[in-house]
Amino acid sequence: MAQQESQVMSLPLPPTQYINLFSEENVRRNKAPRPPPPIQDSYSMFGIQYNNEEMIRSLESQNIKRLIPIHFDRRKELKKLNHSLFVNFLDLIDLLIQYPDSPRRTEKIDDLSLLFVHMHHLLNEFRPHQARETLRVMMEMQKRQRVETIKRFKKHLEKVVDIVNTAFAALPEIREEDLSESDIKMEIDNHDSSSGNKNDPSYQLDRIMCKVIDSIE
Repeated sequence: MAQQESQVMSLPLPPTQYINLFSEENVRRNKAPRPPPPIQDSYSMFGIQYNNEEMIRSLESQNIKRLIPIHFDRRKELKKLNHSLFVNFLDLIDLLIQYPDSPRRTEKIDDLSLLFVHMHHLLNEFRPHQARETLRVMMEMQKRQRVETIKRFKKHLEKVVDIVNTAFAALPEIREEDLSESDIKMEIDNHDSSSGNKNDPSYQLDRIMCKVIDSIE
């Protein structure tokens, strides 16, 4: 009998006592927990103290030996570090083949770790620039979308204005001298005769009431 495969989630489920606070009713009534306030001074993460003012900690503050100068070209230094990584890795392989018990093996491993730390540090220094560029691209996209929306709105507005102006121009001009009391009364009587039904009892009652009022006057 084949063993049934059990499905395992890659991440644990969120805590129920926490997600229940963000129900639709709580969010609608503004009773959901507020987000934590921004950190002002310093904070601790994984046992390491970080200062909020400096986004990236310097190598000296982490007690790491600096291999690169203070003022440098990051691209050139990354290429140099990459080349040094390959050379030290090949040296480590030679040591493991020829002298597996040599204490220099530990030194090479430490050198490789230091090179990786420097590469990681240089890449992290690009993070602020990456964040600014990402924000700039997002703002340019939003600006372009809004400009296109405004252009489409103006185009539709011009079409609507043209249609309204054309409709007003097509209307015939009505002068006051062309309107007389008899014409208005005739139009009203025609409208009443066309809309009313003589066979309807209510219509007959309306006619009788109108005659009575006319005789009183």
